[in-house]
Amino acid sequence: MSVYESIMQGLNEAVEYEKGNLKAKAVKCTVNPVPDFDSSEIKEVRTSLNMTQSTFAAVMGVSIKTVEAWEAGTNKPIGTARRMLSMLQKDNTLPMKFDIITESV
Repeated sequence: MSVYESIMQGLNEAVEYEKGNLKAKAVKCTVNPVPDFDSSEIKEVRTSLNMTQSTFAAVMGVSIKTVEAWEAGTNKPIGTARRMLSMLQKDNTLPMKFDIITESV
C-alpha cells in the first residue's frame, strides 16, 4: 500500500466513523509511573553501559555538569531523563538500537 493509499484509507475511515458507520477500536493502556533514581543508581546505570560521564551526558542529552550533579546527589533527574534512565536500566543496548551510539574500529 502506498503512502497516499494509506492516508486515503485513514481519512475514509475517519469519515465513516464520524457518520456512525464504523466503530473505533478501543485500546486501554496503563503507563507505569516514572521511577525515582538516587545518585548510586544513576552511576550504576552509566557504568553498566561502560560510559564515561561525558558520553553518558551526550546520550541523555544533558551537560556533563548535570550528570556530575546527579551522581553527587546534588540534583535529581526529572521527567524524561528519569524515564530514559529507567529504560536504560532495563535494556542497556538501547543506545545501539537507536543509533545513538555507533562503534567505529
